[in-house]
Amino acid sequence: MTENAGKNLRKTLPRRELATLRLPDRDPLAILEDQHRTRLADLIGVRVGRMLDSPFAYYRGTAAVMAADLAVEPVSGPRVVSCGDAHISNFGFFASPERTLLFDLNDFDEAGVASWEWDVKRLAASVYIGGRDLGLSEDECRAATVTAVQSYVTTLVELVQLSPFERYFVRVSSDDLEAALTGASRRITRKVTTKARTRTSEQVLAKITTRGDDGQLRIVDQAPVTRHVEHASAAEIEALYAQYRGTLREDSAFLLSQYRPTDVVLRVVGVGSVGTRCYVLALEGPDGDAVFLQAKEAQPSVLTTYGGMPATIPGSTDASDFAEGRRVVAGQRILQAQSDPFLGHIVGFAGDRGRDVRVDYYWRQFRDMKGSVELSRLPSAQFVEYGQVCGKLLARAHSQSPAAPTVAGYAGSGDRVPLALADWSAAYADVVEADFAALERAAEAGRLPVERGV
Repeated sequence: MTENAGKNLRKTLPRRELATLRLPDRDPLAILEDQHRTRLADLIGVRVGRMLDSPFAYYRGTAAVMAADLAVEPVSGPRVVSCGDAHISNFGFFASPERTLLFDLNDFDEAGVASWEWDVKRLAASVYIGGRDLGLSEDECRAATVTAVQSYVTTLVELVQLSPFERYFVRVSSDDLEAALTGASRRITRKVTTKARTRTSEQVLAKITTRGDDGQLRIVDQAPVTRHVEHASAAEIEALYAQYRGTLREDSAFLLSQYRPTDVVLRVVGVGSVGTRCYVLALEGPDGDAVFLQAKEAQPSVLTTYGGMPATIPGSTDASDFAEGRRVVAGQRILQAQSDPFLGHIVGFAGDRGRDVRVDYYWRQFRDMKGSVELSRLPSAQFVEYGQVCGKLLARAHSQSPAAPTVAGYAGSGDRVPLALADWSAAYADVVEADFAALERAAEAGRLPVERGV
């Protein structure tokens, strides 16, 4: 019945209409400046500098701009639990609770509920722009984009033939990924997975910590990327740590009750996230072993602030205790096949702006068997394969939503949606390159601060 409903939606929005790019009256730089108002002022130049590396780097940092652009686009109707920033570099490796290395979506800062097309367009455009960044021809960029979207459509159509219970247990391990790839991409992936398996707490302990004169474990400053700040007292950190443990499952909370925070630093992360408050905490156990957690600010999703979507907790009908950190955690748990057992959230404060300014955070493990494929190292054929895998995983994530069969019915099993979105992505790639050039001019004119190479 839902598949028939999806077919009926084609009359409301013919699939060929997905090829047409419609933009609002826009000033993308004004959106970036608006975001900067709530961020750490001394890191704005780092964010701009990282975005100026290339049009693709710019694209990675402009989920808010794209959400504003998508807000005026026609949609077919169905909404799903959405990543909100499903570009091709936001897929990566991480450890399951059973210590199996998985490959999946791995960034959920913008997670929420949105039209299914938004995530797919975010992925499709990233493949097109990423292809240009690699020096691929326009025909090759188009082919790679068609392949990625076709993989999404085909996989979703296959998955909705399963029960929701069966779809819940579908996952892709690192071994599955290697088997799906060929030649150079398989060799590159094997190197990445081998490195990811070494990125444990023990490796972090040896790499970024030292012992003070008092014997206490401390994280070494590496300014400006990692540095100590006086944003909270030791007592406040203890209280926030206790609040975080209260959001965990009982087994994880019980385990962490045996560890105590010994140090905390501010750390610069990502591209679009630069300037948000992100901290790394060192925890020491009874035997002197260490665990590292990351507490990252959860700002309102761009799906809401710039896309106009409702602020919701994915999967929940109770909005009485809404918190941005809880939104991120819920989105990750739903969209990933397996999630970090130490995902939690708190309502804290902006240490740089005072204790009376509320800030939401989500917490997770830091560098626990995490890794990602460097797209610049992939030959063109392997780049196509990689995008194909990402399309498959996005379909798996969307298949968790009740609207998935309707989406599959609308998309169908043919190539109309992939071809239309490849046309759309080519047009949007041109817009991104023009926006990137505008950012370069603004930086040269001094409108925005710039700090490169950080």
